[in-house]
Amino acid sequence: MKKVFGGAALFLDRSDINTDEIIPAKYLTEVTKEALKPYCLEDLKLDGFDPKGEKLKAARVVISRANFGCGSSREHAPWVFEVNDIHTIIAESYARIFRQNMFNGGMLAIELPKADLDRIFALQSAGTVSIAVDLPQQKVMASAGGKSETLHFEISQFDKALVEAGGWVEFADARY
Repeated sequence: MKKVFGGAALFLDRSDINTDEIIPAKYLTEVTKEALKPYCLEDLKLDGFDPKGEKLKAARVVISRANFGCGSSREHAPWVFEVNDIHTIIAESYARIFRQNMFNGGMLAIELPKADLDRIFALQSAGTVSIAVDLPQQKVMASAGGKSETLHFEISQFDKALVEAGGWVEFADARY
């Protein structure tokens, strides 16, 4: 595993955040992943969210609601998170292709039931929320201001193997 799964959490309290909000289509002509970096979540309209603000710069985990990554099938959406050192997204559900593109890139797309997400969102009242992920045990630990929640998540053995290898290319290189 190359990536760190955990750190400061960025809360995007909305369902149906689409790939155009994650990385606007006008930047899809960029020829490197790194060139996408400054445009992460640039078109996201959400009360109190600043795409150029310190919360996004400090974030290593995104916590959101249902149907995250809906829209087009572009790989650029997970890539823009990757180049911003965000390797974990936790949501109630994902658009199928976005979710698989996360795993293909060696990143985590963790699904939790709404009640568990609500428990993590509630921790914000205690301060800055930090997330730790134990992939082998399939647990998420969220903490803030002396309060904490430990939650179990499911991941298929294949998707876990992709993440542990660092992504699809690394997985294939090691096996074929």
